[in-house]
Amino acid sequence: MLKGGIIGTGFFAGNHLNGWKAVEGAEIVALCDLDAEKAKAAAGAFDIAHVHGDAEEMLTRHQLDFVDIITTAPTHRPLVELALRHGVHVICQKPFAENMADARAMVEAADRAGKTLMVHENFRWQSAVRRVIELVRAGRIGTPFFCRGSFRSGYDVFSGQPYLAEGKRFIIEDLGIHVLDVVRALMGDVARVSAVTTRVNPAINGEDVATILLTHESGMASVVDCSYASRRSPETFPETLIEIDGPEGTIRLDAGYRLTVQAGGEEEVIDASPPLLDWAERPWHNIQESVVTIQQHFIHCLSEGAVPETSGADNLKTFALVEAAYVSAAEGRSVPTDSIG
Repeated sequence: MLKGGIIGTGFFAGNHLNGWKAVEGAEIVALCDLDAEKAKAAAGAFDIAHVHGDAEEMLTRHQLDFVDIITTAPTHRPLVELALRHGVHVICQKPFAENMADARAMVEAADRAGKTLMVHENFRWQSAVRRVIELVRAGRIGTPFFCRGSFRSGYDVFSGQPYLAEGKRFIIEDLGIHVLDVVRALMGDVARVSAVTTRVNPAINGEDVATILLTHESGMASVVDCSYASRRSPETFPETLIEIDGPEGTIRLDAGYRLTVQAGGEEEVIDASPPLLDWAERPWHNIQESVVTIQQHFIHCLSEGAVPETSGADNLKTFALVEAAYVSAAEGRSVPTDSIG
């Protein structure tokens, strides 16, 4: 049984804690948060014996195999490097870092330590999205030549996470990163990025609408479009909608988790609705079930000595798309991803 500690007990931590209860081969034995009362409340709710206000203290006091870092991006590099100095594996929430230099430094530190570093990039682990990925990887429609990943909503994310309204960057960094990662998983790595962004909501500082054109290394194209300013009925939050074309057919993941596969002259319609776990709630249940799946993948990789699909090294490629999109939007030009430092 691998023993883990959690750093950060804020907005999303309850999903992680519930997820770890369902993961085979792992046990959370300690929590850490600067807010002692918040940490104690989480420990009481999930029957965790040890609570700390300092990460160094937690790592020193307990013989941990891994830590799960559920804090905001500015704290990731110091916390990841601290954990690696203590010889433990790390799974870290996204966005991975504030900049590419910090992201690369964490990956290099993990390599030097000989430890696994995985980014909690969970959208590609949602069961409906995963089915699309598996169909494409199985060659159901041949080698894809076009993809569109779409997340459009008017959901009030700021009520639960008010800090999202404060930063100069918003939708690409917080939400678009997920859709970009999903499209990378479907279409392969990206050579160039071109993006247009808009701020519709005057009460926030960052962009809440983004449209991004990706030119993949294969020469094929994808479009990622994200919005938190769309008024839709019914509301599709928090679903990612996908359409992907290949020479042998098309796969669509539409609203309501309706998955349509058209290939070989036949059409198959699948209800790809995610399970509603006993601790989950609609409409968040697709995200919540993906937390269990990604955490189980992390533990499987630690047990088998395998490289996680969303390793730190892999996430550098997704993070570069975020950075390139912001440069493109600011400068009005197409940006090669290999120019992102």
